Amino acid sequence: MGISVNGVEIDDRQIELELPHHKGAANPLKQSVHEVVLRTVLLQEADRLGIYGDEDARIEALLTQEVSVPQADEQACLTYYRNHPDKFTRGEMVEARHILFQVTPTVPLDLVRETAEDILAALRAAPERFGELAAQYSNCPSGAVGGSLGQLSRGDCVPEFDDVLFRLGENEFAARPIETRFGLHIVQVLRRIDGSLLPFETVKSQIAAWLATAALQRGIHQYLQILVGRARIEGITLEGSATPLVQ
Repeated sequence: MGISVNGVEIDDRQIELELPHHKGAANPLKQSVHEVVLRTVLLQEADRLGIYGDEDARIEALLTQEVSVPQADEQACLTYYRNHPDKFTRGEMVEARHILFQVTPTVPLDLVRETAEDILAALRAAPERFGELAAQYSNCPSGAVGGSLGQLSRGDCVPEFDDVLFRLGENEFAARPIETRFGLHIVQVLRRIDGSLLPFETVKSQIAAWLATAALQRGIHQYLQILVGRARIEGITLEGSATPLVQ
């Protein structure tokens, strides 16, 4: 592919071996190339610092040695707890219904979105038509039962759907169709069951672990930016937003 890092060429076989790990990426080939280049940068730095062993062990040792982050104190944990009560609420449920507009290669996304928004406008004007329109338009089996999804707890649905669903009040529609891996959804919450907030002491250690992981990921990202900035990379431009999957 004509790509090299500090004069060391990346061959196509390396990219082919990496591809299966990124099947779910928006652009698997691009993500695979970025990953191989970044691993090469890290391994070359490990060589420079005299860190040896198998590849994964060398990268882990390099990052342990070069990336240090402070541990989250109790105040930082408490602030996170207060700012994200939804993450620590248990027993919360909603009863909801939806209409799914499936996106297919033969139907333009813009046309599907326009149709979904037109149906949403019709439902806002006449919510009693939900069952009728779900039966007519929904590509989900729930269309046969008025679009009903039954009672749902947090985590029952894909995150992009879940995040919107649990922000809605009773009888409220999502402001616009929700886009997920399955298509576009019109969604309405019919009923809410409020959960209870777990005590801070119960979740403090969990929060500390989350914050430490997030800080480490930021530290690794910043360290990689430094290494990439120093490296001579030819044949590809690494975008600043590219996030490596270093293990």
